[in-house]
Amino acid sequence: MTQQIPATPVFALLMDGAQVEIRQPMSDDHEAVRALHEGLSTESHYLRFFGFNRRVAEEVAKRICREPDPDHGALGAWLDGRLVGVAEYETYEAHGAAEIAEVALAVADDMHHRGVGTLLLEHLASLARSRGIRVFRADTLAENTPMLRVFADAGLPVRQRFANGVMDVSMPLDLGDHYLDAVTERERRADVASLEPLLRPSSVAVVGAGRGASSPGGAVLGSLSSGGFTGALYAVNSHAAGADLRGIRCYASIADLPEAPELAVIAVPAAGVVQAAADCARRGVSALVVITSGLTAEQGRELMALSHRHGMRVVGPNCLGIANSETGLDATFAAGHPRAGVAGVVVQSGGVGIGLLDHLSRLRIGVSSFASVGDKYDVSANDMLMWWEADATTRLGIVHVESFGNPRKFARTARRVGRSLPLLTVIAGRSAPGARAAASHTAAALTSEVVRRALFTQAGIVATDCLGDLVDVAALLAGQPFPQGPRVAIVSNAGGAGVLAADACVDAGLSVPELDPAVRDKLAALLPTCAAVSNPVDTTAAVGADLFHEAIELIAADQNVDAVLAVVSPTALGDLRVAVTGTRKPVAGVVLGQAETVQMGAGGLPSYAFPENAARALAHAWSYGRWRAQPAEQVPQLDGIRPADVRAIIDSCLETAPEGSWLPPRETLRLLAAYGLPLVPWRWAESSEEAVRAAAELGGRVALKAHVPGVVHKSAAGALQLDLRGPAEVRRAHRWLKRRFGDSLQGVLVQAMGDTGVEVLCGAVQDDVFGPVVVFGTGGVDTDAAADRAARLAPLTEADAGELIDQVRAAALLHGHPGRRPGDLDRLRDTLMRLSQLIHDHPEIAELDLNPTIVRPDGVQAVDARIRLAPRRVWDPYLRRLR
Repeated sequence: MTQQIPATPVFALLMDGAQVEIRQPMSDDHEAVRALHEGLSTESHYLRFFGFNRRVAEEVAKRICREPDPDHGALGAWLDGRLVGVAEYETYEAHGAAEIAEVALAVADDMHHRGVGTLLLEHLASLARSRGIRVFRADTLAENTPMLRVFADAGLPVRQRFANGVMDVSMPLDLGDHYLDAVTERERRADVASLEPLLRPSSVAVVGAGRGASSPGGAVLGSLSSGGFTGALYAVNSHAAGADLRGIRCYASIADLPEAPELAVIAVPAAGVVQAAADCARRGVSALVVITSGLTAEQGRELMALSHRHGMRVVGPNCLGIANSETGLDATFAAGHPRAGVAGVVVQSGGVGIGLLDHLSRLRIGVSSFASVGDKYDVSANDMLMWWEADATTRLGIVHVESFGNPRKFARTARRVGRSLPLLTVIAGRSAPGARAAASHTAAALTSEVVRRALFTQAGIVATDCLGDLVDVAALLAGQPFPQGPRVAIVSNAGGAGVLAADACVDAGLSVPELDPAVRDKLAALLPTCAAVSNPVDTTAAVGADLFHEAIELIAADQNVDAVLAVVSPTALGDLRVAVTGTRKPVAGVVLGQAETVQMGAGGLPSYAFPENAARALAHAWSYGRWRAQPAEQVPQLDGIRPADVRAIIDSCLETAPEGSWLPPRETLRLLAAYGLPLVPWRWAESSEEAVRAAAELGGRVALKAHVPGVVHKSAAGALQLDLRGPAEVRRAHRWLKRRFGDSLQGVLVQAMGDTGVEVLCGAVQDDVFGPVVVFGTGGVDTDAAADRAARLAPLTEADAGELIDQVRAAALLHGHPGRRPGDLDRLRDTLMRLSQLIHDHPEIAELDLNPTIVRPDGVQAVDARIRLAPRRVWDPYLRRLR
């Protein structure tokens, strides 16, 4: 059974960035609900109730504020403690189904056009969906255009029918792409508006500003003072009131300031943070950056309660600070100011942030905006992605996060933002094994690295294994176009270096093709007679800069080339490191003996110290270019699936075992069949004679699999009898299993022996953080030893399923070779998509193994299957809410 979402209070953003609390009205809210409806204008009252009876407000308040029950749901929105809107539903029994509910909304007249109604409708729909309601309907007067607009703008598939002046509106509560896109766009607009006081403040106060630069507060004040911030700047320190701190007058408290600053940077000891935040709230501050570390859990809760109640966005605590080159804002305690530029940066670690700021400044890429989010109480990478999307200055985004609060929303946001600007990250914590003990191969396959790579791949994020590679890729993408393909031409003035570069390109997954014959002829005419004009091209060390660059431009014009790697050994014949013009293809340089790993030359040409660095950077850039060139794909609508059958099996099992358990074999196979997953033919038997009859029905060779509670891995437990022929062998095998397991044997699964083919693992897991994840890899008894697997977040598109297959080493067998026909990849992709839809639709499926699944040229069949169920709390990852 699925645990219902409790109507717990959350905070969310209106379209202008204001924060509202959304929660279920209780009996204590009766007067507020009544007053809201009584306060509606005559027109609003008529449109809501089809008349002018003011006494209806009392009846509505009683209905909305009654004790929660399965047939009713209500939510209210409070702004600054005032109820500004309510939404409710009642199940609609007239259609004979509790899956339909009638919905109604009311919003205070002075709050129209701020997004209150749409926000309430989103949250109410999420609550209703978690309780099994599938459709909202409403009767609305045809002239009630504001309400009809709310329904239309929600993004749900609205169906309207007009009769007798009333519009009958029906809205299936589907989480389709159109709906999620509409929610995302509203969230983006609201989020950017809420971040304006944080990243474009007109005034800043540093609370806890020290007298010297040795304290974080003093250092932040110094950075703001010397960084070119053009707004008003204030220092607050009760121990230095009246003093001059770096040319800035210091005040005893924020209440003493001549104005309410938009942004306050808090750098006081942990014990004083909540009081400082309370002082800021009373003064009307709009945003906080909390530098302080070491807050207790209770202090953290108090800080966020204050911030939500007073509508303040918060960066931190335990952070380096923020910066925005557009306004000269440098509210960090880094040693130097970041160079203004085009890279947006968000990090958790302040140390990593300092390193990235230094590298980006040195490379003259520079920074557009920077946020060190620390413990991420509020502002996170999701917020910064949306800010960069709306910011015309940012052309490159760098994300370094060590934890995810809402990875699915992050992935969806990153996927959208990545279509317009490249996003880069480094996978942190790759060496940490999965912390969760797992009984199935699929669950054991999941580690933090596997799932993070899945998320980044699907979101189109360039994921590197170290900060050095991240900086290398940033240098290339900031100054060069990304490659349109993997074909690299190498030109060098040192033949041996060109060979090393070719090896590095192949190791990185790139190709080094032959050049066009016409291009080779032109190179032969241009270069010395001893030059090599194949690929790699060896110009010889005798050429000067002009000739070398002319050769590069000839090579870049070759239609068989997607990128050029120029490898230079410095000579006395001139500096070959000048900008290459006349090409729209990326050019990367390697300067042997260069002191720094990567430098940025004229015209945005990056030069690397080693060919391997350049090759990996080109490979990552090509990966991004390939992802961006793919059209955005929708999750397909699969035929032949029966969710109701699966729901009945799950509910029945969890009613017997509320804490969850492994699903018995018969139910496992029936559940899988309901989603069209390919299974080896099977029968169930509880005696040797039933097993004999089942084998005869199946025909040919069969296997017997014992069902013994607690036994998961049948081969290791001796619960498997294979390749049985005829009644005698089946009886003998059944007797052996009965002797081995005694009364614990509850029956046997009789299966036809599958034909030979490539054995793969198809599995799925509900990850506690990332949600449903599909795992694919080498299958059979060697699956754990092979450790050949990849993962993707469900639900999968067809492209996701194809990439999942191609990512593992077993793909070479599946695609075929001279000694083996290719497997049925269409059916395998379909299998993975069905598995993905199954675990996405039914979060109670905690683990699922189809191992082995046999892939043959003429089809796919799962030979063994295991499913573990567990009660799950339904959670809507796309619902608009603050942390």
